[in-house]
Amino acid sequence: MIIDEALFSLEDQTHRLIDCVKTSQVFKNYLAKKQQMDSCPEVKRLKQEFLREKERFERVADYGDFAPDYLEKQKSARRAKRALDFNENVAQFRVAETDLQTLLDEISQTLAQTVSPEIKVDAGNPFFETGNHHCKGNCHG
Repeated sequence: MIIDEALFSLEDQTHRLIDCVKTSQVFKNYLAKKQQMDSCPEVKRLKQEFLREKERFERVADYGDFAPDYLEKQKSARRAKRALDFNENVAQFRVAETDLQTLLDEISQTLAQTVSPEIKVDAGNPFFETGNHHCKGNCHG
């Protein structure tokens, strides 16, 4: 890699892009929902309960059906996870997190396609669409 003014210019533009993402409504919503979730006593209790049940199940998981109460511990861990996932604060955070990830995926896709249509971008989301996006990032708030 050649370190020259062009590289410094790209670095500056990258920092401006990061600043734009950090000031976007999508990012602000993500931070607000994360803070809301992290400060909720109910979420903290549900997380602790899930971790406790998960640990109980993991202690016997390697033994499978031969372990006493294997299925009951597995179901208990799944119920605790479901209770955590269905908490309103957690659900709202997950939606905000997905929105932010989608924005970042769209930016990555746009950058890659601008350089070459042959560049593949792993968005990590099986539902992520590639190709022309008509909203240009402004339709999400």
